[in-house]
Amino acid sequence: MNDAQILTASLIEDTLQSNQAYKKIEEGLYVVKQGSAYVMINILLADNGRAFVSCVAQVVAGVEMNGDLAVELLERNSKTRMGAWAYERSGGLILFRHTILGGQTLDAAELMATLSDVALVADEADDQLVERHGGQRMKDLVEESALKKIVETYAN
Repeated sequence: MNDAQILTASLIEDTLQSNQAYKKIEEGLYVVKQGSAYVMINILLADNGRAFVSCVAQVVAGVEMNGDLAVELLERNSKTRMGAWAYERSGGLILFRHTILGGQTLDAAELMATLSDVALVADEADDQLVERHGGQRMKDLVEESALKKIVETYAN
């Protein structure tokens, strides 16, 4: 990690450490749960050495791309005040993401506002998207996986 990434990681960790919904996954990768949304926070490095903070909510999983979904995501992009909707073919994921500049210009208030906004947008949209296009909300997918693990552990 370069100096900008280290400074960014330090600010993220200091800002979120008292939040019980926060977990450090590995160096430069974190997750925060808010409502039914899980927001992944990733520190990225640009070619010029500047650090960026990418906040990505995996909103729905197991969705097949089709014309209706593509149009809806484009329409959502035209109406959102920040961030962007995206589709990841692997896993059939609908994502909402927003990236901010890290390093010396990043402050705790900007980080928290970004996380809150990304989580809020994802939390508000997940039920609508599942109803119209199928798939599962990330919260349901995580809970289902955890329950399966518990059953497997105690069934033996």
